[in-house]
Amino acid sequence: MLQSTEVSPLIRLNTIGYLPDSPKQASVAGKFSRFAVVRVRDGKKVYEGEAAETVTNADTDEQITIADFSALKTPGEYRLEIPDIGFSPPFRIGTDVYDFPFYTIMKGMYLWRCGTAVSGKHNGDTFAHEACHTEDAYLDYVGGGHVRRDATGGWHDAGDYNKYVVNAGVTVGVMLRAWEDFGTRLRRVRLDIPESGGKLPDYLAEIKWEIDWLLKMQAEDGSVYHKISTRQFGPFIPPEQEKEPRFYAGWSTAATADFVAMTAGFARAVRPYDASTAKRCLQAARKSWEFLQRHPEDHKSDTRGLITGGYQTDDPDDRLWAVAELWETTGDPALLKDLEERIRAQGARIDHDFDWANVRNLGMITYLLSRRGGKDSALMNQVKTNLIATAERIVQTARSHGYARPLGDAYYWGCNGSVARQAVVLHAAYRVTKKPEYLNAMLDALNHLFGRNFYGRSFVTGLGYQPPMRPHDRRSGGDKVDAPWPGYLVGGSHPGARNWHDVQDDYRTNEIAINWNAALIYALAAFVSSP
Repeated sequence: MLQSTEVSPLIRLNTIGYLPDSPKQASVAGKFSRFAVVRVRDGKKVYEGEAAETVTNADTDEQITIADFSALKTPGEYRLEIPDIGFSPPFRIGTDVYDFPFYTIMKGMYLWRCGTAVSGKHNGDTFAHEACHTEDAYLDYVGGGHVRRDATGGWHDAGDYNKYVVNAGVTVGVMLRAWEDFGTRLRRVRLDIPESGGKLPDYLAEIKWEIDWLLKMQAEDGSVYHKISTRQFGPFIPPEQEKEPRFYAGWSTAATADFVAMTAGFARAVRPYDASTAKRCLQAARKSWEFLQRHPEDHKSDTRGLITGGYQTDDPDDRLWAVAELWETTGDPALLKDLEERIRAQGARIDHDFDWANVRNLGMITYLLSRRGGKDSALMNQVKTNLIATAERIVQTARSHGYARPLGDAYYWGCNGSVARQAVVLHAAYRVTKKPEYLNAMLDALNHLFGRNFYGRSFVTGLGYQPPMRPHDRRSGGDKVDAPWPGYLVGGSHPGARNWHDVQDDYRTNEIAINWNAALIYALAAFVSSP
């Protein structure tokens, strides 16, 4: 059997593996003419090939030679062998290669739960904390005095323990989009969470944990508080040891609109399983939508005194998404008219890159893929045309990059999440065209995040070859387990391709966040095998 010490850092590929019928390529920082694929079990060569091409990869300043072994489809565990360069890390070929990563990253969402004890095992280690932040939260900053109003529950947002509605928006939105697109297979996935075996599929049960918190963030008038936060970021200690008081931040129209979209979308998803929860969510969505109708101004939250994540954003995209989800859930013609006016006003655009500050794509895709009648056919065609053009741009970007990175040479805080989030646009384009190039570009994103990158390493804790060991995560830095908490995508290189550091204090490149995990959940959900 080949030994791990033989791994060459110059051979970069997906260290999780490949689907049997998918393209399979490695990027090698060096020149060679021939390569082989060897079976890990006995070292036998099972495939031999020639170098496909050598390209200049500008953002890493390297000459990259491509090894293409797409013709190998037999399930098994393998390595690349390249003369004078060495061996790659091991990888698998199989229809189920993404099942365990999906499970692990979804368990990561469970392990992010606030207000309750959690526990999970990974690679022989137990990751657990006791019930935390059970006094959430106080009304001092929203005019209610030092009075507690229940805001327990939800997910910790990132490497810190605060909770933010706007970032919950794109997180829940992308996860619900995955349910819309892949629910047939996701409803059968067991996640081994406390709700397993209940009336909801595990996937929806995990989202409900966040929704139940979000419902507590709605004020009596329908406005939605912006966040729950300590006055400033806390130290690297387990969450149950953080005893600093936490407070509501004032309402914002972006948070309120995102709340409408999330609760209306969840009402639709959960309706076949839990009619009472669906009814409660839809009522909450309507109440906040009525508040927004009374407040057309773009109102930012007053977060003075709470020096943590801002998540302040203009609200036109949030309102578009809100009305799209409310219309799709109710079929109200007046909402459709409102939605189409907003789509026209925003140019029917589909953005190649989006995140918490711009959720327009979620509303646009809901509109385009809806089976409801009454839509303006000319506007539909415009949205479809723009979607396909954006998907083509992403495909061409991946093809021109030495590591087939669908985001190209864009590097910024959280760019790994954006690499994964390309899958949302690509799959929507696949839904309307059935072009396999779009699925292949989705796989390019996964390949990059799991090792086909400048570092030749996985960017997800606990998964793949040499995954991050020191993420900016207060649980990982504050507990007594040597390994980091598993199932978290770190932010990635920024401001350039060579600037990622596996260092706890480097939050700009090595933090974790729920919105990045949700993007990876979507990308993986597309390829989970049917149980």
